[in-house]
Amino acid sequence: MPIELVVSIINFRTGDLTLQCVRSVLADMTGIKGLVVVVDNQSGDGSAEQIEDWIATQPEGTPVRLLRSATNSGFSGGHNQGFAAAAEFYLVLNSDAVLHPGFLRTMLTAARAEPRSGLFAPVIEYDDGGVQDSCFRFPSPLGELVRSARSSLVTRVFRRSEVSLGPDPVPTEIEWASFACILLRGEMVQAIGPMDEGYFLYFEDVEYCLRARRAGWGIQQVREARAIHFRGGSGPVKTLIRERARLPRYYYSSRTRFLYQAHGLGGLIAANLLWYVGRAIKHLYVFAGREVRSMPRAEGIDIWTNITRPLGPRYAPGERE
Repeated sequence: MPIELVVSIINFRTGDLTLQCVRSVLADMTGIKGLVVVVDNQSGDGSAEQIEDWIATQPEGTPVRLLRSATNSGFSGGHNQGFAAAAEFYLVLNSDAVLHPGFLRTMLTAARAEPRSGLFAPVIEYDDGGVQDSCFRFPSPLGELVRSARSSLVTRVFRRSEVSLGPDPVPTEIEWASFACILLRGEMVQAIGPMDEGYFLYFEDVEYCLRARRAGWGIQQVREARAIHFRGGSGPVKTLIRERARLPRYYYSSRTRFLYQAHGLGGLIAANLLWYVGRAIKHLYVFAGREVRSMPRAEGIDIWTNITRPLGPRYAPGERE
């Protein structure tokens, strides 16, 4: 029988979390012709061996496979390896996530009922039961004004440019969804190609949704399907944002790449300039005696990363000029 579903999971030094994720998928795969592919992105910490040893203890025929990447190929590169097996659908799943019972069947049923849509996003919860913001509008120059101003007035005026749609998005306003957990139609993947490996981490999901949209594929949220995504389990950026620390260079090179691909060089420059306008508006609050909440450290400099070469280079962790 042809494979109905390939579940692609990247492991990078998250052995225990990855195995917890795999177990939740296998427990939910009864009656589905599926395959779980774990791509180890050259962890080098023993977690690949941990996963390999666990697989060896499973009953013969357990549909899980470990692929060892020759390099740390990033989010796009890792999942592109996971997509190597042909399938009707692909589930992109973070290693720090687990599925609620019935998730897979619910997602597949919804996807087969909507053949014109290519991407299907579940509701993503925190481990305490709270619902994450996981569906969004595309970043834009005006969206950068809204993001940096952090002003209720600016947000109201430019509401349709705010990236976040909140935990209960209006279905018709969803433009992209988090790839922490998302189902992709295999026909769409074949039509628009693999994920862009010019991104190391972040914004690759935004670009893939934009590419799908430009090719005529819809996106929708499946409210009946739920997954849990643990806070900060596989990446440091959200923690750094909360701490107002400096973000990795690969984050800003990805931001530059997307804004250029979506809006051209003029749109990228406009986005950066409007970021400064937003911060100027925010600092007017000082004259009203209100505290100004800071952005990540050095962001006013880092948003210009790769401005003269927006499509590269792609930075990896630890690299900063």
